[in-house]
Amino acid sequence: MRLILSLLATLVFALPAAAKEMHPHGPEGGWKHKGVFGSYDRGALQRGLLVYKQVCAACHALNLVAYRNLAMLGYSEDEIKTIAAEKRVKDGPNDQGEMFDRPARPSDPFVAPFANDQAARVANGGALPPDLSLIIKARHGGENYVYSLLTGFGETPPADMKILPGMNYNPYFPGGQIAMPPPLAADDLVSYSDGTKATKEQMAKDVVQFLAWAAEPHMEQRKRIGIRVMLFLLVLTGVFYAAKRQLWRDVH
Repeated sequence: MRLILSLLATLVFALPAAAKEMHPHGPEGGWKHKGVFGSYDRGALQRGLLVYKQVCAACHALNLVAYRNLAMLGYSEDEIKTIAAEKRVKDGPNDQGEMFDRPARPSDPFVAPFANDQAARVANGGALPPDLSLIIKARHGGENYVYSLLTGFGETPPADMKILPGMNYNPYFPGGQIAMPPPLAADDLVSYSDGTKATKEQMAKDVVQFLAWAAEPHMEQRKRIGIRVMLFLLVLTGVFYAAKRQLWRDVH
């Protein structure tokens, strides 16, 4: 029994440490949507969508998000149709039994940059760019890890580290070497319509918030329901306590 308890204790303390070693990241905090009462910043989400479209979408898919979901970011129906129509998808067959290309519709998921995983590997030197739909949930550290990864390029590798051909040094990626080149290599890669300065740090922060929304688009609704349930339970507890006092007031 003692041996089992000892093994369980070792796992409890070792697993978090192993996870941190696998996905190191910068300091915690600083995200408006975190916490019980946190909510998404719609301006940051729209800026993050722009960064994704103009920087990330060339390699990374967003298969679990449909264009119509962008209504949650404040886009109108016409704006969503325009955004979707920028991409083309293969559809069919038509009356002649042939497949054809058409503009994407709001009901379509975000169009992937490659037809399949093999095509993605060929275009990226053998590396497969991950789908970003759930990347915030899939990585230890979540937002902090992805932000640290995006802004961690450019640091000097340790003297004893040999960088392999085609790899880039990033201290936040497991092993310190990543096939992806710096996606945010310079400021002003995008132009924000709201006047926000598009520094590397700002673009990273915005796209991370967009990816956090993509991974959990109904977070705000879930939190609102949770708060209402807690308030209901508090009121119900008070009612039950008052009823108990009333029923047992004459019992000594």
